[in-house]
Amino acid sequence: MKIDRLKKYEYCLPYFYQPLKEDELEQSTEVQIIFPAEPKPAFCEFDWELDELDEFTDKLIEADELDKDQNDSFKDFVKEKVREAKKANRQAREARKKALEEMSEDTKAAFENMRFYKFYPVRRPDTPDVSNVKAPFINRYYGKAHEIL
Repeated sequence: MKIDRLKKYEYCLPYFYQPLKEDELEQSTEVQIIFPAEPKPAFCEFDWELDELDEFTDKLIEADELDKDQNDSFKDFVKEKVREAKKANRQAREARKKALEEMSEDTKAAFENMRFYKFYPVRRPDTPDVSNVKAPFINRYYGKAHEIL
């Protein structure tokens, strides 16, 4: 499959919310920036852990995406977007913690004892042989199956 088609297909995969393992996932440190500049707006992604703001703006100025006189206003705009993203990440983390605290012991036990099974077609003359390619991995949401059938 081509990568574009694969990316469209990935969103069709079934999603499973596993609140007990949610904290293991890293939250995004990227911010989508759409700076309303003249004559055209500047579109970019800023990663607050990997990118230095001064170097980032210098690169945009060199690439003629941003004017030098808009440098300070752009930096303020990016800082505000980063603050908003960090606040959203913090609120999501707090909401997950609150949901876990409010969860009953029976529900927690059900999530902990949940098992996933992966089924492959039964071998018949009219079906391909998949015995060599069986894998426990289901998808990025479910992880690995406990048992392959």
